[in-house]
This record gives sequence, C-alpha cells and structure tokens, in this order.
Amino acid sequence: MTELHQVVAAGDYEKVKEILKHPKCNPNVKDVDWSCKTPLHWAAKTLYCIFFSGDTDIIKILLENGANPCLRTVHGWTPAHYAAESGHLAALRMLHVFHAPMDKEDCCGDKPIRLAEIYGKEDCVRFLQKAELEWQDFREKLTEEGISNDSDPEYLQQTKEYEEDIAFRTRRKTKSRLGFR
Repeated sequence: MTELHQVVAAGDYEKVKEILKHPKCNPNVKDVDWSCKTPLHWAAKTLYCIFFSGDTDIIKILLENGANPCLRTVHGWTPAHYAAESGHLAALRMLHVFHAPMDKEDCCGDKPIRLAEIYGKEDCVRFLQKAELEWQDFREKLTEEGISNDSDPEYLQQTKEYEEDIAFRTRRKTKSRLGFR
C-alpha cells in the first residue's frame, strides 16, 4: 500500500493534495496486497465521506490528477462498484461526472446497480438506472469517434490468462479421465 493509498483510506484531503503534487506520484498504482485497489477505489469505498463537508473532495482531486475510474480490482470491481456497495450516492455522482463506467460487470457478472440493490441502497439504484443509460450513450459517441476510455488492459489480460488457465486445466482433466497423458 502506497502512502497515497493510506492517506486516501484515512480521508486526509490535505495530505492527498500534497502527495499528488509530487511529479512521480501515480494515482493509478494498484495495491496487490489489497486486491489491486487503487486510491480511487479506496476513496469510493471508505466511510470517511460522511464526516467531511465536501464528501467527494478526495475523489475529485484524484480524478483531476489522472486517476483512471476504469481500473478494476482482481475481482473486476471499479470504483463505482465500491460506491454502490457502500451507498455513497455523492461518490457515484462525482464518478459519473468524470465519465466513469457505471455498467461494468465484475467477475460474477454483477454491475454496480446490482450491488446497490443487494445492499438496499435505493437512492443509488435510482441514480444508476439513469447513469447507466447516459454512460451507454457516452460510450456510443466515443466509439463513433474511434475513442475507447472504459477499459483496463491489465485486468483484461489477467482475465484472459485466467480463462486460458481454466481451459488448460479442463483439457488436462479430460485427457486424464480418458487415460491419456
């Protein structure tokens, strides 16, 4: 966990601002010890937001300083998944303003709206119903312009390698049952 991860998780806006000024600071570093969460995942997830008057300040400053809202954890969660699970409507709104994908499925096929439903976050469900449609319209416009901004190449590669590994193991088990080596 980097220092930026730590201060974001602690909700220390001033320290986040200070760290982001450093030219070598990368707000998109994934913490491998914590399911590859980025500082933006932590900001969308943590409960400190309810204690500060500007509950989306950290999310906003991360996004303004290059945080990618499309990056995923090892389970396929985007920052929107965490905000939906936690019921952070203001965080979802801020992510949406910065064109974060609102309709990505995690490795179990759940979108942020499904998590909001599971956890009874009705205000988030209502928001995500509209935000998903707006995001799909935005994605279409980008596609028409030949631009893609909603992928995480590292996650896509990881998923591809996982699927290839499963296919390899399945073939090996099948050969073993049939008596081939």
